[in-house]
Amino acid sequence: MSNRYILYSDVGSGGVAVEAALTLMGQAYELVEAPTSEPEDPAGGDRVLAANPMRQVPALVLPSGEVLTESAAILIWLTEQHPEAGLAPAPGDRGRAAFLRWMAFVSAAIYSLYWVKDDPARLVPDPAAQPALVARALERISACWGVMEAQAAPGRYILGDRLTVLDLYVTMVSRFRPRRQRFYEVAPRLGEVVRRVDADPRLAEFWPKRFPFFDGWDRL
Repeated sequence: MSNRYILYSDVGSGGVAVEAALTLMGQAYELVEAPTSEPEDPAGGDRVLAANPMRQVPALVLPSGEVLTESAAILIWLTEQHPEAGLAPAPGDRGRAAFLRWMAFVSAAIYSLYWVKDDPARLVPDPAAQPALVARALERISACWGVMEAQAAPGRYILGDRLTVLDLYVTMVSRFRPRRQRFYEVAPRLGEVVRRVDADPRLAEFWPKRFPFFDGWDRL
């Protein structure tokens, strides 16, 4: 049994938001690199299999030995365990309902589509039909960002003037395709928020290491 967290994650993966949250919380954790995005290279999936039978990251092993999966669930749980970090509205606080709503929305309506988009053969075996499926998935992702843009009421951050793990979550997921250029078009107010999180000095060394930008990254 470890006396600290063990996190299975990978550069540019859904685990990056959890890494960012642990960083801001000042919590020590052991990072297990487990790249799972390459179907031709099963080693990463094999590595995380011990913690998550879905062969997906993130997977967080708690000091008790219990395993927690699903990025939104991990982020919410961490804020409950470390309320002193102030990274979520507490139960009963104003903003808690919106926090839970949008955490679940990003996870269910947007993030879940990457399972389809990243490997369309999972649902459509005909290679000729797969590009259309990917295009529809990207259209749906953009439409969902537009829904959030229209109904959220951001200040400096999505829930007001305090950074929460919701901001970290959206900042991370908005780096996935269709990338930031499209995100800025359909969600300009949320775009201002994620730019602010990108530039947070507490994460200045973190982002280049764990989700680096590259030339043209926002247009792919």
